[in-house]
Amino acid sequence: MTVRPFSITVDGRSVPVVPGQTIGAALHAAGIRSWRVTRFGGRPRGLFCGIGVCFDCLISVNGRAPERACLLEAAPGDEVTTS
Repeated sequence: MTVRPFSITVDGRSVPVVPGQTIGAALHAAGIRSWRVTRFGGRPRGLFCGIGVCFDCLISVNGRAPERACLLEAAPGDEVTTS
């Protein structure tokens, strides 16, 4: 069974996803390198370690509490917010 590419919505923008990609990988592939800023200093953050050790890539999916984008596999219909 072949699964076709799909899209997720990130802050109202459609982002293409290859099946099996994490949300972090899909954002990176779409050219989105940062999607939040630090509390102190306002420095941009996105993927850093890519393996779930740090918390630089936090996002909210479908209204849930913030989670690490590098660990969450994207699913059709996901609504992602970054702020």
